[in-house]
Amino acid sequence: MGGRVLIGVGLDGDGQQRITRAENMVIIGGSKKTHERMQEVAILVDERCRSVGKSLSQMEERQAHDIICAAMENTGD
Repeated sequence: MGGRVLIGVGLDGDGQQRITRAENMVIIGGSKKTHERMQEVAILVDERCRSVGKSLSQMEERQAHDIICAAMENTGD
């Protein structure tokens, strides 16, 4: 992991310490439900980055933004 990465911070903790590192994202904290949702986003972001052959740090900001927004829209409740 180098260059631009997305940092996810869960603010609704439940006493557990959670940290996840993905190819393009680091996730810290959150309740189990929140952390799992952020993990889903990280998986989708990584899959999309692989499909276009670039990491977030290699993309233009707009392309990275669009990938992250699409991943967030495709997860959760």
